[in-house]
Amino acid sequence: MNDFLIIGGGVIGMMTAWQLAEAGHGVTLFERGQCGQEASWAGGGIVSPLYPWRYSAPISGLSRWSEGRYRDLAARLAEETGIDPEFRRKGLFYLDLDDAAEAMQWAQQQGKPLARVDDGFLYAREPHLVDGLEGALWMPTLGSIRNPRLGQALRSRLGSLPDVTLKEGCRVDRLVVEKGRVHGVDTADGRFSAGTVILCGGAWTGQLLETLGIGLPVRPVKGQMMVYRTPVVSGSRQLLDRVVLAKGRYLIPRSDGRVLIGSTLEEAGFDKATTASARASLHASAVSMLPALADCEVEHHWAGLRPGAPDGLPFIGELPNVRGLFVNAGHYRNGLVLAPAATRLLVDQLLGRAPILDPTPFTPLPGPKGADVGHDVASPGCVLA
Repeated sequence: MNDFLIIGGGVIGMMTAWQLAEAGHGVTLFERGQCGQEASWAGGGIVSPLYPWRYSAPISGLSRWSEGRYRDLAARLAEETGIDPEFRRKGLFYLDLDDAAEAMQWAQQQGKPLARVDDGFLYAREPHLVDGLEGALWMPTLGSIRNPRLGQALRSRLGSLPDVTLKEGCRVDRLVVEKGRVHGVDTADGRFSAGTVILCGGAWTGQLLETLGIGLPVRPVKGQMMVYRTPVVSGSRQLLDRVVLAKGRYLIPRSDGRVLIGSTLEEAGFDKATTASARASLHASAVSMLPALADCEVEHHWAGLRPGAPDGLPFIGELPNVRGLFVNAGHYRNGLVLAPAATRLLVDQLLGRAPILDPTPFTPLPGPKGADVGHDVASPGCVLA
């Protein structure tokens, strides 16, 4: 029997299903493709906002709660599934910042170990970075995870749980809503019933809600990335050991020596095609930070679609005027960053537990008839067509 239906098999959907199943509930998760293959696969895996001092207090609250939990999460998944998500906590260097003073002020207020370091400190740890750097800001506590392997591990874990049914390759065509309450979903495999349905469809969440006349302002924002295969340097040392960020672009090292460069920000609808111009731009950014990448093979170039939302605030909670219909979407560039907290916050609401933090800033509120659902519009007008 289904207690919950979840639409969307990314990290948000899978973590939600895992928590609900461990609380003793029956869950069916629908994914039109294969779990963990959209934005959850396409990202870089940094488990912190790129510039955390530039975010609002609600996002910072979710990020703080999530911080540090990935180490235990990765270790548990590795033990239970045999798939290591490769959590690394080796820190991040900011090579140039226009708002370094604001960053330092934020770090002092939050008790974060952000520090100014000189070129000697920098090159002692990353000797292959471009010459001429005078120093950097250094965040030693920042971590990263190999997100494709995280998705594989979560999928494997869910597959081992008797209370979870994974319906991959199964597109949800319609939400079944009668008299203001959701009763289930219609799919190519038939109708599935439950009293609670959770939308975790990333950039595609708004499309399904449109069938109910609900406008949820979650839009796709394309991001292109590349990964380089690097040679062994000085015995076993990699070209890069730590995340490096400059001018909005980042390099992320993997345990096997590969180095990722990301990422573009493109308003291109649902187009996931890669482009020659983005490839050239990403390569130029990569070489400007780590010149040795000029001689390395670009192993793969891909694009994913982030779920953008106004002000970068995700929607987490029950949708207005449809009882039992919940959403967890709109995390933009921070889906992996916020996933532990965002999913826990929603599961707390679903199970009637005290929430880990105030859910109000993320609650979808009704707008006037015909308008989008938003976070801060207090009108009680119906949003159903």
